[in-house]
Amino acid sequence: MARSARRPGRQAQITRLLLAGGAAGAAGAALLLACASVGTPPGGPPDKEPPKIVQVKPESGAVVPTWKSSVVIQYDGVIDEMPGSGGGGSAGSMSGLAKLILLSPVRGPVKVDWHRSSISVKPKEGWKPRVYRLEILPGILDLRRNRSDSGKTVLFSTGPEIGHARIGGIALKWIEQTVLLRALIEAVPLPDSVGYLTMADSGGQFNLTNLQPGRYIVYATADDNSDRRRGLREAYDSVEVTLDSTSNVALFAFPHDTVPPRPRAATFADSISVRVEFSQALDPAKSLDTTHVHLIELPDSTPVPIAQILTQQQFDSLTAAAARDTTRRPQMVHDTSGRPNIHPAVPPGTPVPPAAPPPPPPPPARAAAQGRAPAKVYVDSTLVKQLLAQRPIPSDKIVIRLGQPLKPETRYVVRISGATNLIGKKGAGDIGFTVPKPVARDTTQRARGDTTYHPPRTPP
Repeated sequence: MARSARRPGRQAQITRLLLAGGAAGAAGAALLLACASVGTPPGGPPDKEPPKIVQVKPESGAVVPTWKSSVVIQYDGVIDEMPGSGGGGSAGSMSGLAKLILLSPVRGPVKVDWHRSSISVKPKEGWKPRVYRLEILPGILDLRRNRSDSGKTVLFSTGPEIGHARIGGIALKWIEQTVLLRALIEAVPLPDSVGYLTMADSGGQFNLTNLQPGRYIVYATADDNSDRRRGLREAYDSVEVTLDSTSNVALFAFPHDTVPPRPRAATFADSISVRVEFSQALDPAKSLDTTHVHLIELPDSTPVPIAQILTQQQFDSLTAAAARDTTRRPQMVHDTSGRPNIHPAVPPGTPVPPAAPPPPPPPPARAAAQGRAPAKVYVDSTLVKQLLAQRPIPSDKIVIRLGQPLKPETRYVVRISGATNLIGKKGAGDIGFTVPKPVARDTTQRARGDTTYHPPRTPP
């Protein structure tokens, strides 16, 4: 809230009254001081209402073929300037107000300016004859730091008719097997090269409405540097959609690395297993076999027979299954009573414990506080698991199972060819490792569990 400044003339008048002295002068000075500052009277509840949009020009649904001015978003009070907002849309990272404004389809920068209680938006290339989509994201602040938790979407046209078709869906991380939060979504109408933008919510879900029917390429990008572009190192995915009225898509974002994969580490997993790690995830549909993987013993370059090549997930599953089998294997108990023993793991006569009671039902969910937005967007975890199960999980590791044990304190080399990454680039390479020396075991005949210190005996 801006405050009116005190004028020098009034300050001089107050000084003259104080110099004149007397009760009358003091009273007059007090009166002038009371009138010198106009502000919010003390007391009363603090203002905690977030800033609200009262008007957008042009309004949503308008057709304005001759529009040349900036789009103006008017609020009900002064909003925070949020430094760094000017000139949004540059090649670098966005910040401030520009980070909260999405104008599309636009080729090039978008200028976002602050005007106390309003924001103006205009593309640097000027307005073209097309349907524009302006999305104001949550996060606008007022001077009391009250934050707007809701957004607004405005669609207007500078020529064509506004459509009624819709594209919705969910963005996922293929390698990490989770949802892609706050993904940048772009629907590009073919044969154009710029599209309509929106942001996926905290559950990876998105919705683009009022599109014209036709063919689109839909992108989901992990916009890590917030520049509203698909970076070379950023994970993304795309799918082509023929849109009639509505369409739902699932996108599996992953890094599109144009550098071929190479082995970067090999480690001794156990006596017959070697784990090899690659520089990037491999295509699970093009698995490696014994024609692509070779193990050589040094220094004589002796080939070591390989039984099979496993993915890291397959190796972990086998290891877990073996561990479960060991713990569940029954221990035979010899019965000398001559009575039949149906359960050999349980000695005869042992009382059977009662079955464990079922777990208590989960406590009922607390109702959301009245008037507050939900703290988290609902995500159907069952749907996410079903979608992720449609594709095998990529991994940057394989495990080599051998036909004979590795030799301790021996150097080996793994030679690999035909390793294929997720965009089809093939790589090869050699990586070495050394089998460690086995750990010596304690051969003393000390009783199990005896931790008492026994000093060595001295001769008499």
